[in-house]
Amino acid sequence: MDDNRKVEALENGKKDGEQPLTEEQVFEEKEEVFPWSQQITPRSIGVSTLLSVVFTFVVMKLNVTTGIVPSLNVPAGLLGFFFVKIWIYVLSRFGIQSKKFTRQENTVIQTSVVASSGVAFSSGLASYVLGMSGNVASQAGTGNTPSNIKNLSLQWIIPFVFCVSFQGLFSIVPMRKTMILGYKLTYPSGTATANLINSFHTPKGEELALKKVKILFYSFGGSFLWAFFQWFFTASDNCGFASFPTFGLKAFKYKFYFDFSTTYVGVGMLCSHFINLSMAFGAIVSWGIMWPLIEKRKGDWYSADLPSSSLSSLQGYKVFITIAIILADGLFSFVYVLWKVISNMKKLNKDLPVSGDPDIKEAATVGYDEQRRTKYFLKDNIPMYWSLIGYVALAAISSGLVPLIYHQLKFYHILVIYLIAPVLAFCNSYGCGLTDWSLASSYGKIAILVLSAWVGDADGGVIAGLAACGVMMSIVSSASDLMQDFRTGYLTLSSSRSMFFSQIIGTVIGCITSPLIFWYFFYKAYPDMGQKGSAYPAPFGAVYRGIALIGVQGTSALPKHCLNLCLGFFIGTIVLNIVRELLAHKKFRVSKFIPSPMAMAIPFYLGPYFVIDMCVGSVIKFVWEKMNKANADAFVPATASGLICGDSLWGMPAAILSLVGVKPPLCMKFLSSADNDRVTKFLDG
Repeated sequence: MDDNRKVEALENGKKDGEQPLTEEQVFEEKEEVFPWSQQITPRSIGVSTLLSVVFTFVVMKLNVTTGIVPSLNVPAGLLGFFFVKIWIYVLSRFGIQSKKFTRQENTVIQTSVVASSGVAFSSGLASYVLGMSGNVASQAGTGNTPSNIKNLSLQWIIPFVFCVSFQGLFSIVPMRKTMILGYKLTYPSGTATANLINSFHTPKGEELALKKVKILFYSFGGSFLWAFFQWFFTASDNCGFASFPTFGLKAFKYKFYFDFSTTYVGVGMLCSHFINLSMAFGAIVSWGIMWPLIEKRKGDWYSADLPSSSLSSLQGYKVFITIAIILADGLFSFVYVLWKVISNMKKLNKDLPVSGDPDIKEAATVGYDEQRRTKYFLKDNIPMYWSLIGYVALAAISSGLVPLIYHQLKFYHILVIYLIAPVLAFCNSYGCGLTDWSLASSYGKIAILVLSAWVGDADGGVIAGLAACGVMMSIVSSASDLMQDFRTGYLTLSSSRSMFFSQIIGTVIGCITSPLIFWYFFYKAYPDMGQKGSAYPAPFGAVYRGIALIGVQGTSALPKHCLNLCLGFFIGTIVLNIVRELLAHKKFRVSKFIPSPMAMAIPFYLGPYFVIDMCVGSVIKFVWEKMNKANADAFVPATASGLICGDSLWGMPAAILSLVGVKPPLCMKFLSSADNDRVTKFLDG
């Protein structure tokens, strides 16, 4: 049976007119599964490096604006497919025959790219690292002692990122068979990515993939050109389309406006309607009701003489209430996922066979696809001693080097983290497999509170807590990412070793590209980064520093009545989560209308402007789905990815122009009629 007939048989659900044809039966005669060393090819490394630079820039741009980063697995797999096809086509024009492009090589590229962009998130350059800087500390109005400030420099950022980014990979490798084959965790994002890659490598799937790439590049080009056009009108602060008072000047004062950012229109298309509407509700509660009411208490609740950036002014309420919601939601998620982990492990352990390999179901109980996938998953074993020696060696090196970078930490602080981290990495990986939630940032926040309180204010507890966050967050984040990729590799017959080494390659690339892109295209090009109202406010820099201040100073860091409000929102967040989960468990439809507190918290600090962009994206997606559901499912992710990449990548030439002193020629501002009359009279002389 030829390939096309096999694909048709799969679509018709029959083989030779009688038996159902499984996915792996379609691929069995169509492809040759190469050894793991041949799945990682020079061209896969080349394409991974190119895409890693692109995706790192995108993630960094999202981090320094709002901190919302959608899943980029789909565009990574899609663009990896496209660039290798272009590679093959170009070489063929010169008469050079290329090695066949397989789904395993596609998976290797996707794994490396996501690992690299994952470092852009877990390295914390726009969150806990930026929170160490004097730029962010100056806004706090407290905790600004020399021992609690660390000036940013590539000389220590790059070594620190290298020190903490690899341990998580070694900590979780021994559990791969138990999680993937024994407990059969689904890892929804990993499964979806594998299904996408598998679909690309069928004849009809390849045709659809090329259509998706075409849509992606159309939206990419339009987004890039629109960002370029907007640049001409941004000669000064609050200029251009990004400051367009869509709903009037009074609404604009409280950040209710559409800022024409295609990045967040695209993010809104990738996020669920539930998340977008939750953020809209949070924006209305905070900037529509709470902050205007608290602002009227100026002079009573807080001094009217304080700068707006001080944590003892209105800014303090914004930061600490946001922190209270985030901590409460993280605590609930931790307990909830831990409960699911324990209950599911007890249930699954009863189902494991008594004899034989305890990690694998007996072959007789599984279908053809599972047997074939299990065979290739176990083919290239990763010895236990690799992971043990690797983890111990890296932990020892890190325990010696990190205290040299941060004198506020001692070697025993780091050792304690490395003793606890493997357990937390397992919990996070298992929970991610069940729910698709990674709680890396929640574990990082716990580390901030514990280490900052342990070290104390006088000895630099703020910096110690933020650095400890980096160590913990990197371990648990990379561990869950690797297990997600093991799941993708299992479904695409990619070797465990190729997945492991692809992660290492991507992590190495990320440890180089993330600091360099952050430093040269954001931090140096925009010196006001991290400050309220700047082009790149990097909100989580202030949030993470605020958590560290609570750790070292307790409630003394809070302005008047802020503690009561924080406690109210903390308790309310937990109650809201419990109610939503109970209603969902009972399958009441009303549970879908209870907002997510974590999503609500983000606009509490930043404002509604980006939420409006995301809601526009949500509306576009909703209308598209109503018009043609199948078409929307196929092309919405590609369209959204193009919008995000195009707008984000304009930041690269914009940063270069800023560094060389080239400024936009025009400033487009909007004034009330009264202000306009005064300006006209002044100009007329």
